[in-house]
Amino acid sequence: MPDEAENAAAVLARVAGRHFGGTATITKLRRESGGASRQTWSFDAVVDGKRHELILRRDPPTLGAPRSKAETDRSVSIDRATEFRVLGAAFKAGVRAPAVLFELAPDDGLGEGFVMRRIGGIAIARKLLRDAPYESARKRIAGQLGEILARIHAVPPGDLPPLVHREAADHIAGQRRALDLLDRPQPVFELALSWLDRHRPAPTTRPVLVHGDYRTGNYLADESGVTAILDWEGAHLGDPIEDLGWLCVKSWRFGAIDKPAGGFGSREELWAAYERAGGIRVDPARAHWWEVFGTVRWGIICHNQAWRHLSGAIKSMELASIGRRAVETEVDLLQLLRNGV
Repeated sequence: MPDEAENAAAVLARVAGRHFGGTATITKLRRESGGASRQTWSFDAVVDGKRHELILRRDPPTLGAPRSKAETDRSVSIDRATEFRVLGAAFKAGVRAPAVLFELAPDDGLGEGFVMRRIGGIAIARKLLRDAPYESARKRIAGQLGEILARIHAVPPGDLPPLVHREAADHIAGQRRALDLLDRPQPVFELALSWLDRHRPAPTTRPVLVHGDYRTGNYLADESGVTAILDWEGAHLGDPIEDLGWLCVKSWRFGAIDKPAGGFGSREELWAAYERAGGIRVDPARAHWWEVFGTVRWGIICHNQAWRHLSGAIKSMELASIGRRAVETEVDLLQLLRNGV
């Protein structure tokens, strides 16, 4: 990666200098872990003696390469220019989100991307859920996630760029297409999709900004709790309860299975904080539907990611290992469908 890093540093010095109006020196440039579909680079830009702690969010150079025959969530992701504007609207509305500064130009040579302020905290679920420094934060995070989500859903639609509007029926159709492309029997997912179709909630009367990937692992937190919501590439308009259901999917509890709200608290604690902060009243049956849907979605993503490796499209042990998670979601689905509400 040295050549890639050297090239990125040279480009970032030029674009940071252009934005801040001076000669920029780039230090501490490093590629952050994670982000298989989007790259995140951390760096400092020193301009006229002032240090700016920044993050580059960009599409990887291989993003346009052929994928496997299996469809993934990437097919419904927004582009970086749209994400830049969504983040800007969220920050303006008081959401704990990074402040975006500037976009890359096409002739900068780094592809689609943008630069934002760096915020303190970690996103590693294992540390947040287990390490001693975060013991106090663990008592607050579920409530904070509810409060922040209410702010996200209150972002004025007029401040947002054009976004796709997806309701329950649209999501079911998308998952059926993804499942069909796997071209092999998946009885548990077929059963769950049939249940979802039969119990589909009515379309929301007031579509809101939906984060689309609101879960543990996609936010930063420190000893005080949540500091910033990350990874907005799934943003769209839709049912606000979608985000609440996705957060409570068992896979995002990272072992703390008795605490559905991201591993930090109860559903009721999450919902109460959401409602107190101005969110709509949460119907438990509707929340359960979206939790079932989220479990289906994650299980099919696991299959799709594994197929990208197995098909030879991308050789990756990470993608291959994700495939085993599909079996876990099958167990989760059978339990959810048995228990109901």
